[in-house]
Amino acid sequence: MRTGSKRGLLAANFVLLAALAVLSWSPWAGAQNAIERPAGRARGDYTMIAGHTAAGGSNVVYILDSNNEELVALKWDPSTSAMAGIGYRNLSTDGVSKPGR
Repeated sequence: MRTGSKRGLLAANFVLLAALAVLSWSPWAGAQNAIERPAGRARGDYTMIAGHTAAGGSNVVYILDSNNEELVALKWDPSTSAMAGIGYRNLSTDGVSKPGR
């Protein structure tokens, strides 16, 4: 490899490293963490579970948000080629309610 091409490669790497440093310490770097969430709502911790509905039929995906204690059931709708919500439960209120009342 020629000396000129080595210097050019070294200079290009230095410029890229300097640009990375400038972008990392700029005000824009923290903007992605400033997502607004509703007051009192924590960032979700999700678990996805495949299953079936109680009535049988099509497959369902249950998504559990353990931080906010919520459960959503979704199924694939082939007519719209999208997931459709079929149920929602707030597990924190289910845990304190009394069945049959």
